[in-house]
Amino acid sequence: MGHSERDHALLGPSNAYQWAACPPSARLSEGLPDTGSEAAKEGTLAHELAELKLRNYFFSQDFGKRKLAVAVKKLKEDPLWNDEMMGYTDDYLDYVRAAALSFKTEPSVAVEKRVDISEYVPECFGTADCLLIGGGIIHVIDFKYGKNPSGRVEAENNLQMQLYALGAWTASRMLYRVDRVRMSIVQPRLPDGITEWEIPLEKLLETGEWIRERAQLAWKGEGEYHPDEKTCRFCRAKSRCRARAEKNLELAFAPEKGKLPPLISNEEMGKYLLQGQDVAKWLSDLQECALQECLAGHDVPGWKAVEGRSTRKWTDMDAAFGRLMESGINAAVLWERKPVTLAQIEKIVGKKDFAECVGEYVVKEPGKPALVQESDNRPAITNRVAAAEAFKEEES
Repeated sequence: MGHSERDHALLGPSNAYQWAACPPSARLSEGLPDTGSEAAKEGTLAHELAELKLRNYFFSQDFGKRKLAVAVKKLKEDPLWNDEMMGYTDDYLDYVRAAALSFKTEPSVAVEKRVDISEYVPECFGTADCLLIGGGIIHVIDFKYGKNPSGRVEAENNLQMQLYALGAWTASRMLYRVDRVRMSIVQPRLPDGITEWEIPLEKLLETGEWIRERAQLAWKGEGEYHPDEKTCRFCRAKSRCRARAEKNLELAFAPEKGKLPPLISNEEMGKYLLQGQDVAKWLSDLQECALQECLAGHDVPGWKAVEGRSTRKWTDMDAAFGRLMESGINAAVLWERKPVTLAQIEKIVGKKDFAECVGEYVVKEPGKPALVQESDNRPAITNRVAAAEAFKEEES
């Protein structure tokens, strides 16, 4: 069964942060369509490739090179296939291989393992990308294919990972002694995409009791709503949720009380930017929901769906270009010669050979300044010139 065809629990590990922080949202979302993005579908394809490579490495007798080649060839038929997936999934394989070799004795390995978490969460199950068990350790490894720095996933206090770990411990506690639980997120498309967290089993079980309480509320559709940017991000009810609408209306339009200066301070600016993040996302979600309603023939007072800007494309580009050249148009006019990008050349040549051959001709220029929240791991930058540098310029 493919990754996209798997069943999903109402209170699943992947949306654990949502239902733990906002328990009623699970039942509120029940029955609403889950419109997966193209990025999510691309991630699913990369996961399938990563699974194949792990199976070939750890279980080569049952899944040898020939089976791997046939399976990869089939994946390449997907329109979302990109050759760079091979390199990124190799990075994931390298990490898992190193993690397995770090065990003092050969660990038990499970790839894409369905784990039962119903002891803590009603009817809950999930599929862990990779589980390594042995030497008193459960190591849960999760592969993420996102490339947006704002979507970087941390292993520390990650509820999805902890639920996988609880499921793995529940299934293996009669077979293995477990003292510690290690969790790793491998997000190879980000430069700092590997995060790790290790805790004693006792701490995991404490978290399990807290999750059990939150899950009971979510299962009954009880508890308080807690709309915010992170909680609502993947909620299927986010476009129509009244609690989110009321909160964002208050943030966007409720006036400050008391006499205030005519210019806002930097402190206020920071506060408004934080508050406005979900307001902007809410309006975008609301607009998309209204568009779908209009396209379905439902009335949204004050709004309608129209055809956007049209684009032109060839029905047969080769035939069209042939006719143009027959009429006297030079072929050089019809084609642009563009070099392959630096990143593409590095993938073709290989990082080591690339560095040895042309590394001296490569310089890494700083990216365009971007505003992010303080929690972002990248170092802060400023346009201010240090005093020592300023004096040096005056003296020269």
